[in-house]
Amino acid sequence: MLEKRVIKNALISVFSKDGLEEVLKKLHSLNITLFSTGGTEIFIKKLGIPVNKVEDLTSYPSILGGRVKTLHPNIFGGILARRELREDKEQLKNYNIPEFDLIIVDLYPFEKTVNSDSDEKDIIEKIDIGGISLIRAAAKNYKDVLVVSKMEQYSNLIEILENGNYSNIRQRKEFATEAFNTSSHYDTAIFKYFNNLVSESSFKHSINKKTTLRYGENPHQKGIFFGNLNDMFEKLNGKELSYNNLLDIDAGVNLISEFKSTTFAILKHNNACGVASRENNKNAWKLALESDPQSAFGGILISNDKIDISTAKEIHKLFYEVLIAPSFSDEALNILRENKKRIILKQLKVALPKLQFRTALNGVLQQEKDLKTDLESDMKSVTKISPSEEEIKDLIFASKICKHTKSNTIVLVKNEQLLASGTGQTSRVDALEQAITKAKKFNMNLNGAVMASDAFFPFPDCVSIAHASGITSVIQPGGSIKDKLTIDYCNKNNIAMVFTGTRHFKH
Repeated sequence: MLEKRVIKNALISVFSKDGLEEVLKKLHSLNITLFSTGGTEIFIKKLGIPVNKVEDLTSYPSILGGRVKTLHPNIFGGILARRELREDKEQLKNYNIPEFDLIIVDLYPFEKTVNSDSDEKDIIEKIDIGGISLIRAAAKNYKDVLVVSKMEQYSNLIEILENGNYSNIRQRKEFATEAFNTSSHYDTAIFKYFNNLVSESSFKHSINKKTTLRYGENPHQKGIFFGNLNDMFEKLNGKELSYNNLLDIDAGVNLISEFKSTTFAILKHNNACGVASRENNKNAWKLALESDPQSAFGGILISNDKIDISTAKEIHKLFYEVLIAPSFSDEALNILRENKKRIILKQLKVALPKLQFRTALNGVLQQEKDLKTDLESDMKSVTKISPSEEEIKDLIFASKICKHTKSNTIVLVKNEQLLASGTGQTSRVDALEQAITKAKKFNMNLNGAVMASDAFFPFPDCVSIAHASGITSVIQPGGSIKDKLTIDYCNKNNIAMVFTGTRHFKH
């Protein structure tokens, strides 16, 4: 196996011609013979560069509306022939097949077509057959062939050609690796399209965009984010996002999506420590911070409304990691950017995924996201007294927060302000007592507040503890075999309770 392979012949077949002109001129300057198909061949001719028609090599025209152009032994023989084998070399000579040393292919834009809401006929026609076959064949024979599988590699190819018309084995293997990445990503996209139409028969996902993080959850762990954050945010200020930042941002984005009125939320370790809805951002911010000013330090802040200068002045007083909002006034940004490390993200309007994945044991768990938001129409009053209009608003507000808080959880709310929550406890009683203790710590008045639970109460102990602290209304899924005990306690103590029938565990 030779370290270097001279590039004598190149086969070029691309969908997009962007960036190709510079490559073609470089190949021509090195006296590399070009072969091409259809629109690519016409493009090359218009540049005044000599090019051979693939049809002349195969003795077949492009047929079936362009579905078959390069699928021929005279093409694939020239790609797959092993240069070190005498038998392969003799067969190429016998059948007058040229050796192809460079393959440049740009696949049909299948994913782009799917995302453009095209009809099924157009989508099917964007499934590339010849191109993907050329890529795989050239990558398989990387010992002899250099394969360029996407236009983003053109600059790397030109850099190689600056040294002459040859490639070395390291370069060919690197390009082959990227070629198999391209082909596997392409096939995965096609499979996912068909899988969504029929049934989910296996787990396949491919993301090409990657960001290496400073570290993972802790400094001794490596961390990588696979995805394109530019689709979701415009970064306006600050340092690079960390692994933990991304988890908190994900929690914040999902939580804030529940609210229509102006709402501000503060999160720490994926849980809300402050949430409030008000007529403007400044007041919402003040009340969100009031819930737990201690935990807010170093947290993630998110709003669903524009950050103006008056709000920015208040936020600026606190140390925090990330601030997210749909827009910012210029005056507000001037203030917030005084801290160069502070991360400021403008959230773009993007539909969130409806599926969730996480690793477990030696596999992956997949589930639908909890997209159910408890509304007044879901509430079944099970006690003699029903919640008031104000309590119903607070019960809905509390349930939204509860749904996005680690189980076991209890959430206490009054006047659309989070008073306190108990998060991630092994006992629901512990979660409630944690919430009450925190509320008292920050002088929050629980009289007339409401309570939300992510799952049913197996005993009436929680409503008893809540009642003693001033809670007057409760929302929970119901479904315990001892629901009657809890209902009876509420009836005896004038507590309103509603069942939703929907559990909101979050593990």
